[in-house]
Amino acid sequence: MQFDSIFRADEPAVAVRAVHLDLKGTPPTAERLLRLLDVFAAARYNAVLVEWEDMFPWTVDEHFRNETAYTRSEVERFHAAAAGLGIEIIPLVQCLGHMETPLSTAGYEHLRELPHRADVLNPLAPGARELVEKMVEEVLALTPNVRRFHLGGDEAWSFGSHPDTKAWLERHSRGELYLHHVGPIIDKLSARGIRTMLWHDMMRDWDADALRRLGAKADLVVWGYNGRPGVPGEPHYGREVIERFQESGITMWGGTAYKGASGHNVDLPDIGLHQDNALGHVEIAAEFGFAGIIATAWSRCCTHRVQCEPIDACLDSMVNVAVILHDGAPPAGGIEACLAALDSIGERESFDACKAAMQKLTDARKAAWKAIAQLREQIAMASAEERRRAGGVEISDLATLDGHIAAARSAADDARKALGGLMQSLWVERYLAERIEPLTDERQLLAPRVRELDPDGYAAEF
Repeated sequence: MQFDSIFRADEPAVAVRAVHLDLKGTPPTAERLLRLLDVFAAARYNAVLVEWEDMFPWTVDEHFRNETAYTRSEVERFHAAAAGLGIEIIPLVQCLGHMETPLSTAGYEHLRELPHRADVLNPLAPGARELVEKMVEEVLALTPNVRRFHLGGDEAWSFGSHPDTKAWLERHSRGELYLHHVGPIIDKLSARGIRTMLWHDMMRDWDADALRRLGAKADLVVWGYNGRPGVPGEPHYGREVIERFQESGITMWGGTAYKGASGHNVDLPDIGLHQDNALGHVEIAAEFGFAGIIATAWSRCCTHRVQCEPIDACLDSMVNVAVILHDGAPPAGGIEACLAALDSIGERESFDACKAAMQKLTDARKAAWKAIAQLREQIAMASAEERRRAGGVEISDLATLDGHIAAARSAADDARKALGGLMQSLWVERYLAERIEPLTDERQLLAPRVRELDPDGYAAEF
């Protein structure tokens, strides 16, 4: 089978089919990053939304980089390879919410909306907009031929909470405050012929005037990953929301997902959920004339959450969504056809190993947490009723937990082998620690309780 045979439509259902690289978690090695471009191109994605975050070689402040940030030459190679494949690169730099990378760096605390939270930028703080502009300029300097630039702008949960922004909102609307901050950044991009994109959620309750002002300058990406968009009455991305945007003259995009949107700490994507959601996005895109759809691929739900779903364990879902965006329907052969397509470009063997390791890890974690809950309940009962001790149940439950932890460690060994050379090893180890250390911590807490309840049995078994 040739990869192209998975597609059936002569003309794509969606003109711009972008795939997301969220590099603030599970970052690929520099070489793997280049190879992923080949995989994306084979899947007929014609754009890549790149969220560099702390993997970018920042010079505006080198402390924004993580320990394994890509070098300038690696970023330049990435862009050259994308150009050679005819893939448009759309950079993403956050401008308001999800500003954890700079705001958790020492010396930037004064730019926070709330002093104890490093997620949202205070748009009125002196130097706030200038910081975003410097970050945008630095990314632009390493990104040739930019046509579109994504400024994020979503999930600014504490927007308007600082005393200064509260006072502003007593005189103006939330849309006016947002545009006061972001508008000049958009204008600078527009002056260079670059169209700005923003996530849509902060604009859902804007008045018509603010929406029209924004629509003249920027596109909105209507995102949502559970269910289908355009359902009447749905508050996040229901029909009324989309119709209001259309009435205000806003150019819209869809934001579906192929991974990273079915749980903050899961190891594998929910393929059925992503398939149904992608189909809904294609339908609504056709109805409302969306410019394109982005298949997002979150590696963390936010910068300060644990990592989830390594890319290389999710390529089946990535291909499945790619076919939906191109054909308007899933591949005729289902996921098996996606696997055959991956096999045709030499990706099947490594994918199978990655997915098997993640499935094994998922199963072991699920069983271990179930065992922890059961043991905690048993300890509570035995602590309250002395006559129900010494039946060996607590000892047996602790041994069962040990077995599941051993299975998780075995899965971790498999993951190290499967992901070796594909993903930065530092992040593989941190990914595994995020999953196994909580289990061993629980075991350390529970074992002394078991020993107190059944000292003879504990001595005999452990």
